[in-house]
Amino acid sequence: MAAAPSKTQILSLYRQLIKNSKQFTNYNFREYFLRKSRLEFKQNMLQQDPVKVNELVSKANEELAVLKRQAIVSQLYTFDKTVVEPLDTHHKKH
Repeated sequence: MAAAPSKTQILSLYRQLIKNSKQFTNYNFREYFLRKSRLEFKQNMLQQDPVKVNELVSKANEELAVLKRQAIVSQLYTFDKTVVEPLDTHHKKH
């Protein structure tokens, strides 16, 4: 049985998920993955069972790999800003 990952490794994984979630150009996808990542880590942050922690980290690593690929694909397409998204600060009204 492999040793449970350290808190530092888990925190690093969480940061990577958040960073890659923010790379989506589409507001709805970006917010969904940010919410999903935060919620899953919050729900499991008190987990103490090393086997369960290893399973959760393994699942999160798989999701991170998918998220990285999808973020790249998302960047290939442009989307108009939605009403809820702030405009760029250098945006000028005419």
